Amino acid sequence: MRLKDKVAIVTGAGSGFGEGIAKRFAEEGCKVLVNDINVPGGERVTNEIKAAGGKAVFFRADVSKDADWAALLKATLDAFGVLHVVVNNAGTTHRNQPLLGVTEEEFDRVYAVNVKSLFHSAKHCVPYFRQQKGGAFITVASTAGVRPRPGLVWYNGSKGAAILTSRSMAVELGPEKIRVNVVNPVAGDTPLLAQFMGGADTPEMRAKFIATIPLGRLSLPRDVANACLYLASDEAEFITGACLEVDGGRCV
Repeated sequence: MRLKDKVAIVTGAGSGFGEGIAKRFAEEGCKVLVNDINVPGGERVTNEIKAAGGKAVFFRADVSKDADWAALLKATLDAFGVLHVVVNNAGTTHRNQPLLGVTEEEFDRVYAVNVKSLFHSAKHCVPYFRQQKGGAFITVASTAGVRPRPGLVWYNGSKGAAILTSRSMAVELGPEKIRVNVVNPVAGDTPLLAQFMGGADTPEMRAKFIATIPLGRLSLPRDVANACLYLASDEAEFITGACLEVDGGRCV
């Protein structure tokens, strides 16, 4: 098992990519702290991991809040006694629309969840990783931060900021054996898809999105989970600051 004896926090794990990551990690022997603000979703994923023979605990926390991150780390250590990997997967977006149509409240929420959460996770988890002389962060960003889509200006910017922030962390934390890598999915079949499409998830809109992807389909949670699995494993011990596009060739 590739993550045997490892412990990971996976944020936004109550659905979509986060659910796929949490379940894939558990399949490979990882003990998972399943985090989400969606309690029913998080509890469902946790119960399904346990039913499949894995080990998981659910903890509700809003990743945009400092106090919630402190509690999230404490819950992980209380449950498992150690932490090796933090997957900053939780994310949100505004509806696809002209940039001036997005409200300030929507803008603030997008940046709080997609960018400020990285500050909070670092503030609480870096000191712990320093104490144990190693650890790994994985940021699930987006191809939108590399090749922006029209109508998603502020979301695109938040993901670009998440990518650059994560790579900057990799440079500073590398000498302390703390790795920081990024996975950039293309649009996936997740609860956020309708927002990317302007609120209308129709066959026509899906076909339009898929036409921009050379491999001819949307990304799946398993695709993103397998990329994160590699970066979390000891196989990637010499990889930091990398951005892995899981995008079917869209960014080529």
